[in-house]
Amino acid sequence: MSERLSAAFAKGRPALVCFITAGDPTPAATPAILDALVAGGADVIELGMPFTDPMADGAAIQAANLRALGAGTKTADILAIATGFRARHPDVPLVLMGYANPMVTRGSEWFADAASAAGVDGVICVDIPPEEDGELGPALRARGIDPIRLATPTTDVARLPTVLDGSSGFLYYVSVAGITGKQSAALDSIEQAVTRIKATATLPVAVGFGVRTPEQAGPIARVADGVVVGSAIVDLIAEHGTDAAVPVRALVTALAHAVHTARSVIA
Repeated sequence: MSERLSAAFAKGRPALVCFITAGDPTPAATPAILDALVAGGADVIELGMPFTDPMADGAAIQAANLRALGAGTKTADILAIATGFRARHPDVPLVLMGYANPMVTRGSEWFADAASAAGVDGVICVDIPPEEDGELGPALRARGIDPIRLATPTTDVARLPTVLDGSSGFLYYVSVAGITGKQSAALDSIEQAVTRIKATATLPVAVGFGVRTPEQAGPIARVADGVVVGSAIVDLIAEHGTDAAVPVRALVTALAHAVHTARSVIA
């Protein structure tokens, strides 16, 4: 597990994980939005790699992918954004999230080398299942980059060990059997799932998909090690474009307060 990711989940409180799409609305605008996430109190940053054919992303992030690609965002731009982020924020974990095609089209060794040089701590590849770990996992692990896996409501006790084998950094629990966006799971079902996962997993468990507001994030943070928010932030970027940094910081500040203080609040 990368030292930065380990530290992010070892602060004695839940972690806030924030997602944006690289290059949305433009590659030049992304660094200021990333800085706003950090200034607002995000503990871990997920930087999405825009892709033309996403499988798990809802309408908001699909639109962000199209905006980023329409602005000419290439893999080289994403790596440059990551490199700049690492120079400005040496202690904040950065995770690349996306799909296999952009990651392995030039070979897993090339991608792992480039991600390592850019200061990336972890990679979430949505469409490489554990059984195909050899496509990317060994190259990442050899360079100290955490391959972060996804578990879902349909990941049962028989399947979970396979998901966990070779995974590191944290486990991303997808709280709904669907795509990113406005659909959200009931807190009881999230608590049951996290309890079941943590009976087997030693990794921190971060819960995402459908978490949009501080009012939703706080209760989840009481039962999980981290809370992931993406579409709500991406919607602000869609609304404000190159001026999104200020409203993004305001939302993340409220989310961070709710997550970081969740366990000190008496229900």
